[in-house]
Amino acid sequence: MSGLCVFAARSKSMVMGEVSRGPCRPGSPSLQEGALKAGWLKKQRSIMKNWQLRWFVLRSDHLYFYKDEEETKPQGFIPLQGCQVNEISANPDEPGRHLFEIVPGGIGEKDRAPISHESFLLMANSQTDMDDWVKAIRRVIWAPFGGGIFGQRLEDTVQFERKFGPRLAPLLVEQCVDFIRERGLDEEGLFRMPGQANLVKELQEAFDCGDKPLFDSNTDVHTVASLLKLYLRELPEPVIPFSKYEDFLTCNSWVHKYT
Repeated sequence: MSGLCVFAARSKSMVMGEVSRGPCRPGSPSLQEGALKAGWLKKQRSIMKNWQLRWFVLRSDHLYFYKDEEETKPQGFIPLQGCQVNEISANPDEPGRHLFEIVPGGIGEKDRAPISHESFLLMANSQTDMDDWVKAIRRVIWAPFGGGIFGQRLEDTVQFERKFGPRLAPLLVEQCVDFIRERGLDEEGLFRMPGQANLVKELQEAFDCGDKPLFDSNTDVHTVASLLKLYLRELPEPVIPFSKYEDFLTCNSWVHKYT
């Protein structure tokens, strides 16, 4: 759907946060407390269809927006529980608009109370910024369902997946490593040659949405290797924790010294 069509489809949408300004509004602690991500985004107003630049803060399962980054009281917020976040296809007639929407419904609908708000349309200042926001919001939405693993702490992912059986590493890591050991050990340029970028993104989004996509004989091993590298690169702390980094270097020096 083009950007113009999306705008037209929202002629009846409400101003973001209006539906959340009742007595059930959650507390709004300081911006630094528990913030998962913060930054500037533009939000579309409902009637005039113009854009407002606001400071957004992702905290817990709500996305707050403020007039500026110095404000302590938010103008409103978007409840994320049970929502989906989608990137809007670029409109060639409007280049430079990096749009995404937060849509209620679609996740755990049978187990949650109805959500009264409609879709929210947001604009980032770059493709990279939009990608970062979409990943962060998806991580919040899907974490309770075993998704949102890219950028999630390693121990949190393993702890969740242990509910379904013994596990020493995330399922994604085991699946990638098993596939690479089976099909990629003789492949030239493994972990050096890039995989198919669009397929890597599709697989990342599938794992982040709680799915467990399977690799088959048609899956490119370089794509799987790129997916594994991407997962490791986005860990908030490396596989070798910061606290053990010096110990690791010391151990490595002893190995070289006595071999």
